[in-house]
Amino acid sequence: MNSPRNSEASAPVVDLLPVRLQRLSEDATIPSYAYEADAGLDLSSSVDITLEPFERKLVPTGLAIAIPEGYAGFVLPRSGLAFREGLSMANTPGLIDAHYRGELKVVAVNLDASRPIHLTKGERIAQLVILPVPPIQIEVVDALDSTDRGAGGFGSSGT
Repeated sequence: MNSPRNSEASAPVVDLLPVRLQRLSEDATIPSYAYEADAGLDLSSSVDITLEPFERKLVPTGLAIAIPEGYAGFVLPRSGLAFREGLSMANTPGLIDAHYRGELKVVAVNLDASRPIHLTKGERIAQLVILPVPPIQIEVVDALDSTDRGAGGFGSSGT
């Protein structure tokens, strides 16, 4: 469903962020939302490709994107393919900086130990979420403020 996010049926009304997209191959699939309230646009493979167990490959989308300054694109696995097939991304989330203008490619990895994954041209393989990313200024200090978590790391919450 490729409907506007600011339709009268939706609440609240959200301004749409204009993002320019270029097809690098004539038959590349334009990303779209599967459902109106989805956060991620589906990205599709522009080639037929097979990943053997534990193999990783760059899967082209046939697209380039101009993400506005102050934003970044995050490429994430699709949960259904991850669960059913074991398809994930070696660098999840993949990061697309605002000034990158090359082809969007997915660093796909087959996490299934025994079965190859066959991806077909036009198949949805990942999702793209575009989020605001404010510029930061690093301030070096002698000590950080204390919090209830402190330096507690992995497993520190007991779960």
